[in-house]
Amino acid sequence: MKGKVSLVVSDLSGGGSVRAFLLAQVLKKISYDVEVVGFLFGQELYASPPAGIPVVSISGKNYPEFLTSAQQLLQKLDGDIIYAVKPKPTSFGISLLKKFTSSRPLLLDMDDWELSWYGGFEWKYSPGIKQLYRDIFKKNGALKFPDHPLYIQWMESLVNRANGVTIDTEFLKDRFGGAYLPNGKDTAMFNPDKYNAEISRKLYGLENYRVLMFPGAPRPHKGVEDVLMALDILNQEDLRLVIVGGNPYDDYDHQLIQKWGRWIIKLPKCSVETMPEIVAAAHVVVVPQRDTIIARAQFPLKLTDGMAMAKPILSTKVGDIPHILDETGYLVDPSCPEQIAAQIQLIFADLEQAEERGRKARERCVEKYSLKTMSSTLTEVISRL
Repeated sequence: MKGKVSLVVSDLSGGGSVRAFLLAQVLKKISYDVEVVGFLFGQELYASPPAGIPVVSISGKNYPEFLTSAQQLLQKLDGDIIYAVKPKPTSFGISLLKKFTSSRPLLLDMDDWELSWYGGFEWKYSPGIKQLYRDIFKKNGALKFPDHPLYIQWMESLVNRANGVTIDTEFLKDRFGGAYLPNGKDTAMFNPDKYNAEISRKLYGLENYRVLMFPGAPRPHKGVEDVLMALDILNQEDLRLVIVGGNPYDDYDHQLIQKWGRWIIKLPKCSVETMPEIVAAAHVVVVPQRDTIIARAQFPLKLTDGMAMAKPILSTKVGDIPHILDETGYLVDPSCPEQIAAQIQLIFADLEQAEERGRKARERCVEKYSLKTMSSTLTEVISRL
């Protein structure tokens, strides 16, 4: 082993842990000992770690109790390299403290623009005196939350204090600089040759349907509603949208099911090792991102799920998506159910051609977005520390 890396996650019950587990896989591939350490603000882990990736969780609390939790987490960071996931106080902030008190090199990874969730460039914190008092001193005052956007804004101004930065989109590169490290995939694990699509469909009760799959958590910016509106337009009884895992943050899934339940099949959350078998059941993987500031800053993981499994991919012209697919998928304008409906018809009218395009998508994924490609980039980043 070359040494140990402590990956620091702001909230293991949130989506950031998925990127951390991917980075852990890459680090293991280049012979580092890895441990994922983070706060747990919810009841359970958002995602199961891949086999062989140890996870240490510390109960997440608001201020002032957070100071005790932070102290506990600091003591757990014993890696030769500290690698913070997201520029949040609960990950990057703690990691900066560790860097300054122990002289360990610090890497920072960004796979989202965190302020985009609060309005991006428009967001400002300008309370009156009374509101500021409430935010600081009330029992559930906003500023008691360790990752309040004001604190994230402060953290973003300290990004240059990291010894190296990795990002996964051009948007983030333009804003923060850093080395491009895409949201890749273990293409040996996600290998369509290991699976039979018909058997997978039978296993998950999908054998009677033409399956459009969204292998992730629906959120408004991800455009799942546009696919469901497209299914309303087509009105073909054997089409289904299969959602895998669902959204742990709110009742958005429930709202979708209430309105479009006739088209939706929801599969439970699964381990990363089970995911290839599920994606194998898809006829088409859909990644219908809407054109929002949140989406433009993201590299959707669902793209490489579909690409690695050689599936026809139906996505939108948003952010880096056209470049990621590079003509190996089907692209429509964002927020355009009519175009989605037309493309679904086109794909199923010549499924053989669509599957050939899927095979090209896998070739591109192996070349550009595999763990091997990520490994060479990360090796270079670490060599500069």
